[in-house]
Amino acid sequence: MDIALFSPSSLFANDDDSSSGEETTETQQSFVERKHQFPGMELMVREFSFHQLNANLLWPGTFAFAEWLVQNRPLIEGRHCIELGSGTGALAIFLRRLCNLDITTSDYNDQEIEENIAYNCTVNGIAPALPHIKHTWGDDFPCSDPDWDLIIASDILLYVKQYPNLIKTLLFLLKSYKTKENESQPRAKDEPTGQSFSLPRPSFLMSWRRRIGKEDESLFFTGCEDAGLEVMHLGSRVYCIKPRETATDCYQIVNS
Repeated sequence: MDIALFSPSSLFANDDDSSSGEETTETQQSFVERKHQFPGMELMVREFSFHQLNANLLWPGTFAFAEWLVQNRPLIEGRHCIELGSGTGALAIFLRRLCNLDITTSDYNDQEIEENIAYNCTVNGIAPALPHIKHTWGDDFPCSDPDWDLIIASDILLYVKQYPNLIKTLLFLLKSYKTKENESQPRAKDEPTGQSFSLPRPSFLMSWRRRIGKEDESLFFTGCEDAGLEVMHLGSRVYCIKPRETATDCYQIVNS
């Protein structure tokens, strides 16, 4: 795996000087560029050596989620999508290259994150960079009239104290969507069972792979249900969360 180190002077301080001799006294925060294998393609991803918001690295859920999305590609093609907790932007970049997905990245209100996502877009042939929204969960959303029909995220349940804020943001995004006439409901096939299923518009699709206590994990799903959302496990630790009132027309399973 090829690794290159970068140390921009504009970033906040990091006292760890063990990264490389290329680092200067003027540039304390470093980046690491790594090649990562995604299904059917290789991406070059620049990651922070450290970031106080954990937006610095690719986590296991990203790759597992990418595999699941490739296997269920019809569910996302043609969707208008926003990713929460984009971090490096790698998953969004992968999906744009995979199926030209209309996707917006978002993460904490932090200029370094936005600039790093833009950099990763550029080095992976995405120009102009994907649209990005700086937003802190629970705060007023910068876009007053959002209209995404699919929200995605991977490995974002690390901080239990942020669950109420995340749920508040999800509620706003899901309930702001305006149903369109004659919307199609693409179906995908669950290979192990031979059954097909569809995702509603709107819905939140999330992969969770990082290990936390089951009690902490359940707090998020219970919080979603208490807020009027329905949680469904689709397998492979991928979850679909949707407004409860759409339960009759989503995740319909039929024998194929």
